[in-house]
Amino acid sequence: MDKNIRNFCIIAHIDHGKSTLADRLLEQTHTIAVTEGQMLDDMDLEKERGITIKSHAIQMLYERGGQTYTLNLIDTPGHVDFSYEVSRSIASCEGALLIVDASQGVQAQTISNLYMAIDHDLEIIPVINKCDMPSAMPDEVEDEIVELLGCRREEIIRASGKTGMGVQEILDAVVDRIPAPGGDEDAPLQALIFDSVFNSFRGIIAYFKIENGVIRQGEKVKFFNTGCEYDADEIGVLKMDLVPRAELRTGNVGYIISGIKNSSEVRVGDTITSVANPCREAISGFEEVKPMVFAGVYPIAPEDYENLRASLEKLRLNDASLTFQPESSLALGFGFRCGFLGLLHMEIVQERLDREFNMDVITTVPNVSYMVYDKHGGAEEIHNPGGMPDPTLIDHIEEPYIAATIITSADYIGPIMTLCLGKRGELVKQEYLSGNRVELHYNMPLGEIVIDFYDKLKSISKGYASFDYHPAGFRPSRLVKLDILLNGEPVDALSALTHADNAYALGKRMCEKLKELIPRQQFDIAIQAAIGSKIISRETIKAVRKDVTAKCYGGDISRKRKLLEKQKKGKKRMKQIGNVEVPQKAFLAVLKLD
Repeated sequence: MDKNIRNFCIIAHIDHGKSTLADRLLEQTHTIAVTEGQMLDDMDLEKERGITIKSHAIQMLYERGGQTYTLNLIDTPGHVDFSYEVSRSIASCEGALLIVDASQGVQAQTISNLYMAIDHDLEIIPVINKCDMPSAMPDEVEDEIVELLGCRREEIIRASGKTGMGVQEILDAVVDRIPAPGGDEDAPLQALIFDSVFNSFRGIIAYFKIENGVIRQGEKVKFFNTGCEYDADEIGVLKMDLVPRAELRTGNVGYIISGIKNSSEVRVGDTITSVANPCREAISGFEEVKPMVFAGVYPIAPEDYENLRASLEKLRLNDASLTFQPESSLALGFGFRCGFLGLLHMEIVQERLDREFNMDVITTVPNVSYMVYDKHGGAEEIHNPGGMPDPTLIDHIEEPYIAATIITSADYIGPIMTLCLGKRGELVKQEYLSGNRVELHYNMPLGEIVIDFYDKLKSISKGYASFDYHPAGFRPSRLVKLDILLNGEPVDALSALTHADNAYALGKRMCEKLKELIPRQQFDIAIQAAIGSKIISRETIKAVRKDVTAKCYGGDISRKRKLLEKQKKGKKRMKQIGNVEVPQKAFLAVLKLD
């Protein structure tokens, strides 16, 4: 059992400088020469947006006092939409660096990731980053950290990812304060898979951390939950590249290549064990992902449907929080209903499909799933309005709620409360943290948040407020299905589920938008919004008509009237047999109304 291994991750809010600090750690331990900023963010998207999307594992060797320590560092994302990545990293570590920006202080995401780490009994090392900034307030931030963690002041390290100050202290603290991994080398092999990637030449590469036992190259291994058996063709450790090793012992983090081609065989959170001496039970403490936002993803060309399925499966290997299932829509053909952790996650998945797999997709407006209870006491989950049972059979509908935490400065409390009330939020409590920072706790319907809540919150608070949420169960709600009728025929692709209070405004806006987008025909088209059998809004697209009275000049009015009557009959006959083609862009415009 190697007592010189330390496994740790970095947790922080967005933009508090964790990837830059990771660069300094890599430099200090001479792991790599840092040629550009954020060496661990290797996706183009991460470099462009300056955010971390994936957790990245890397091994460093640190020499001190004649001993060599193996440090396995996992750099994690900071955005709330990628908190699932963080939870997996935390499950494979014994300690965490908590990084707080000296000029911004503790923010909502920092707190939520911190609680996750404390739940897993990780040793926390608090670090105040960006202490070289002119706007830094290290003393005030120290007060906040002491209040949050209950630690002593001298335990907090002041550092700067830009100048490299405090990096040496961080490395020493990692060695001194974080415990070596527990586990028994003589026990049967137990290794937790915390990530996987698809490589087109070598199949699927799974990343794991060994809890007990030893894994050797060439031995037969078994994946516990799927029950599939493989040969460990190559195992090794993660530096900037994959470095093969003959064997890996308890507590180490590494990778395994066993020629797996099928993405459904590797599940993140599964346990690897050996065929010869299998373990009794899988490693527990791994949570299933809960998607928050659902949207339909459809290929632009219908024949790309199978390619889209393959692309989504490969993407899911690398991003385990993505869930999808097939669905079809009358307007857009065949596609997939995808579950995302939030709107940024949805945007990133769309970008990655385009860049990594060359898939052009249409994403419909994001929505959430509702529980519909019928009068016989049965319940079913509904993602889109097409699946709604007949209104006469419905007893009540429940919608998902979230418990939201907003941290802001006291100057913006008024407008933020107005915003939350407009989104049907209920204030649970408000607490003053330190100075003029306030923490607001709200219960809000998830459906009101998925479209534009976060953007509005940021603009109201001039980018200061931070927002974090977790699911808080379902509650009964007055939801109605809004139908759009063209000439009395319902168009199922345009129907929407909405709260009764918002239905009138939404129906009116949809009718006005469709009036602009549907081309005029030879007959009048009535566009109506209806709830059940009650029409709540109507617009009419006037017919394109020929001037049939042009050849009548002078004479009796009845000659003109005769011609107009004849035209009117023709229009009426045309309306009965004519059907209205709704252009593709009309669907998309209505889906993106907000």
